[in-house]
Amino acid sequence: MAQQRPHAPGLGMTSARTRARMVAGLRERGIADERVLAVMAELPRHRFVDEALASRAYEETALPIGFGQTLSQPWEVARMTEAVLAFEPERVLDVGAGSGYQSAVLAGLVDSVWAAELNPEIAGRTRTLLRQMGVANVHLRVGDGRDAWAHKAPFDAAVMAASAEEPPLAILEQIREGGCLVGPLETGEEQRLMCWKRTPEGLAAADLGNCHFVPLRDREEP
Repeated sequence: MAQQRPHAPGLGMTSARTRARMVAGLRERGIADERVLAVMAELPRHRFVDEALASRAYEETALPIGFGQTLSQPWEVARMTEAVLAFEPERVLDVGAGSGYQSAVLAGLVDSVWAAELNPEIAGRTRTLLRQMGVANVHLRVGDGRDAWAHKAPFDAAVMAASAEEPPLAILEQIREGGCLVGPLETGEEQRLMCWKRTPEGLAAADLGNCHFVPLRDREEP
């Protein structure tokens, strides 16, 4: 497991107090891994949304980033990251990178993040932002996360920011035995955040709580 690495200088301390309140709320809601809380306390979430939404960046809500996609709620990002870290990963696959916030949080805690984003315009914005912020250990490419980085598998773990109707086997096949995939599952009336662990006997699933994500899309969808 990599040592926690600080983000590059120059990220700015804008909204440090609101970040601190956000972190306090996450702790109250059960996020216990101080490594996750420390990174989220430092990372300027307002940089990952449009300037018009910056004042809402530290609220416990999802925010639009265009093209029908959203920046996930802080609790969802924190819980997914905390669950992944329990497996002591070095290389993590990020399916549906979107704004890049989840990738940036992970980048402060693991050796490398391999991120895929289906929308080329969003991916371009995200790549530019991460470069500006000095986040050098996120590898981002345009493509479907189910195969965009398959040639770099196996990964130690994966996160998925889009809901599926069943465990996504194409992603799970890219995870080493003993690793995990954390992502939302449609259960009919709601979504549940799941952690699927690959074991010699098959998949072991743990329910991490209620969540709300956009649906997992196919590459041919607009």
